[in-house]
Amino acid sequence: MDDRTFRNAMGKFATGVTVITTVIEGEAHGMTANAFMSVSLDPKLVLISIGEKARMLDKINTSGKFAVNILSEEQKELSMHFAGQIKEEREVDFEWVNGLPVLKNALANIVCNVHSKQIAGDHTLFIGEVTDIEMSDGSPLAFFEGKYSKVSQPISL
Repeated sequence: MDDRTFRNAMGKFATGVTVITTVIEGEAHGMTANAFMSVSLDPKLVLISIGEKARMLDKINTSGKFAVNILSEEQKELSMHFAGQIKEEREVDFEWVNGLPVLKNALANIVCNVHSKQIAGDHTLFIGEVTDIEMSDGSPLAFFEGKYSKVSQPISL
């Protein structure tokens, strides 16, 4: 199978949208990512996947910590900014939790120390031990088939 077929198949899995943030020498850095998942309840661990060509890879390796900001449907523009889809310079007003920059009004800010990492193909998988969480109400920003979308009302089980 070719790369496009693989990417198209992976795009059939709807995900939420996050911005991964970290800090180097007092300066906040961020990147949009949808490769995020919870791993363990005891201890509380999450996983992010960062491409080998992403500038964020060296930043997380240097800082040893990161935050996962789960975006609301109102934060599409922030996602596009951190994905490099908006070229004009924008000032982002961060809040700080345990020394890490986090995005205001995200559905959740999950602050982590790097617990371990594993190189897997052209990505590094970082497992983060959660040290703090802040949450807000709202609806999630979703990503499906390479496009942003909104989540309709949840189905009761």
